[in-house]
Amino acid sequence: MPQRPYIVGNWKMHGTRAMLSEARAIDRAAQRHMKVEVAIAPPYTLIHPVHREAEQIAVGAQDCHHEEGGAHTGDISAAMIADAGGKFVILGHSERRQNHSETNAQVKAKADAALAAGLRVILCCGESEETRDAGRAVSFVKKQLKASLPDFSDAPESVVERLTVAYEPVWAIGTGKTANIEDIAEMHAEIRKLLVSVYGEENGAEIRILYGGSVKPENASEILSTPEVGGALVGGASLTADSFMGIALAAGESEDG
Repeated sequence: MPQRPYIVGNWKMHGTRAMLSEARAIDRAAQRHMKVEVAIAPPYTLIHPVHREAEQIAVGAQDCHHEEGGAHTGDISAAMIADAGGKFVILGHSERRQNHSETNAQVKAKADAALAAGLRVILCCGESEETRDAGRAVSFVKKQLKASLPDFSDAPESVVERLTVAYEPVWAIGTGKTANIEDIAEMHAEIRKLLVSVYGEENGAEIRILYGGSVKPENASEILSTPEVGGALVGGASLTADSFMGIALAAGESEDG
């Protein structure tokens, strides 16, 4: 049975308690759009407050450490996220890979740790503009993703529910640029093939693949109607309920179509 479209807001380094009103508005709106699964990943400081306020949306984190605990000043473990009420974690985002020099192996270790702590994982992948211009976008993304995927050998039946992949071309994140529909369709189809090869036909065919990169209400309908696009990972447009739920509404309409 196909899963509902998944619309996830990544608040990045935005948000104080003043933004709880937006989280409440998103939650209320999500209760009216049950055909779509809505979630937000606020800063660590807001995970528990949003969790206490939310009745419908899931709340998660933007990163976690691969260790359960220890001398890691400034880091947060997956168990801590779960304790605060988080249900999922975004891992391997290009801003983490670039700004914090995260490797594929580190991303995989974090994903395995998150799953062990009971969290769901949204695993990001994407190419730079230089890589796309060189004609290597597909091969780069598939290699990056394959090396970052977590191990589900102990519980293969849980992969569909617990893993989501997010394709975000690096050059489209926060720039206003969006990949054209043909490129989105090609990349999502190639990611689907990879997931099937890693997790098998039955499971690999059902894992949701999100698109991210300057998604907004004006372009959401076309993007979300593209084959193999199972939702969106939304940055700036997720900071207000009006724009974020405009995207969720477009997802619901694409589901009807």
